[in-house]
Amino acid sequence: MSHTVHPYSHRLGIIRDWKSRWFLVDKSYRTALKGDLIIREFLQKELRANYVGGLDIERSQKVFRVIIKTSRPGMLIGKSGDGVVRLREKILKLLRTNDVVVAGQELKVDIEEVRSPESNAAITAMMVAESLEKRLPFRRVMKSTIEKVMANRDVKGIRIRLGGRLGGAEIARTEELKKGQIPLQTLRADIDFAREKAHMTYGDIGIKVWIYKGEIFKKDQAIAK
Repeated sequence: MSHTVHPYSHRLGIIRDWKSRWFLVDKSYRTALKGDLIIREFLQKELRANYVGGLDIERSQKVFRVIIKTSRPGMLIGKSGDGVVRLREKILKLLRTNDVVVAGQELKVDIEEVRSPESNAAITAMMVAESLEKRLPFRRVMKSTIEKVMANRDVKGIRIRLGGRLGGAEIARTEELKKGQIPLQTLRADIDFAREKAHMTYGDIGIKVWIYKGEIFKKDQAIAK
């Protein structure tokens, strides 16, 4: 029997790196892990409208760095960096409230721009969710999103799956639309995957997006480094 595996975790150590990169020992490990989970959950809610395409966390003995990848960096940074300062204060307050501050670490918040938002699965899923929340017909949303993403040179395939009370129907169902290739079992295939929810008055609609950007070989990884 085959198993459904997350496309990201399936490729860890092959073409993907971990989203939390740190090494801590003794009692601080549990505190750091809890802190990471709390920060991710908080930022996903706080920055939902800012088209966040990725969230990386790095820890060293002295520095705790949160890297936010977004297609709208100007909105996050704000005038003369006020937005980042406020966000940093909120994160610190959250960590203190939950008693998960690791002693001796300085918190830094970095903002990275996503150059090609249409080829990022998380941003594409957010675009679909926004359109559904505006009460646009779900089939039209799926078709227009697929056309917009496939217009990008880097993208070789996309699949979108919606699940829930589509169109306000009484019985929940799933609808799927696909264009191009999505080789899920090829480990060198660069597949970006994301989940999102569209919050409707009659319940949430689940959104899954797979985007295939070609194959990555060892020589390509060496050039990228």
